[in-house]
Amino acid sequence: MYDHYKRQINYLRVSVTDRCNLRCTYCMPAEGIRLLEHKDILSFEEIVEVIREAVSLGVAKVRITGGEPLVRKGILSLIEKITAIQGIRDFGLTTNGILLPEFAAGLAKAGLHRINISLDTLDPEKFRTITRGGDIRKVFKGIEAAKKAGLTPVKINCVVRNSSDEPDATAVREYCRENGLEARFIHEMSLSDGRFTIVENGHGGDCKNCNRLRLTASGMIRPCLFDDIQFSARELGIRTALEMAVGRKPERGGVNVTGEFHNIGG
Repeated sequence: MYDHYKRQINYLRVSVTDRCNLRCTYCMPAEGIRLLEHKDILSFEEIVEVIREAVSLGVAKVRITGGEPLVRKGILSLIEKITAIQGIRDFGLTTNGILLPEFAAGLAKAGLHRINISLDTLDPEKFRTITRGGDIRKVFKGIEAAKKAGLTPVKINCVVRNSSDEPDATAVREYCRENGLEARFIHEMSLSDGRFTIVENGHGGDCKNCNRLRLTASGMIRPCLFDDIQFSARELGIRTALEMAVGRKPERGGVNVTGEFHNIGG
């Protein structure tokens, strides 16, 4: 698939839930969110059908996101179903790492290729503050479990306020260097203000070369994180929604006032 700007669209990010076991300050308001009703969340069968159709149109890279994808009941079964789709060359998952000690081996056995783990600081108290109660020791155990399971390269997503030279980011970079991990630095973004930059050591935010679509947990195909355009796979049909999303993909991101990071998948 190619959009109007001759970008090849071959990457689908799939949000499987809007729920999360953390409450990170830059992702979720302190008062919490209004969660989707069960009937509004795509079933595993629907998710697989969207991915299968996307692959038939040229998608070769799939990434599972949330919310926190590992809180979705039966997630290993979904990973197995996606693995069975012929044509996926790069199959990853983004997680906060809290549940990885329990799931890493199963994810690898189910066919997942690699994993990205969020880690913004090495300081336990700062981590607890940023995540509103998270235990950083579980993340460290999750990282080791991912390495042991062979979900490599393990990439660490570190959100920074202003610069990757900030003390917390510098500490994360050194931790990654010492432990054979790949550090990526994501400058804090704002959907409603249209504030974003290219991810350091990554590809996100690079509008000129953007190759991705997003599937929300409620079945909306979104061509851009920083835009309100979306098409319902349920109402329009999967192929039509995918083709319309590609056809309406903007040249660059603007603002998004109808979505949030927790329900689009970042």
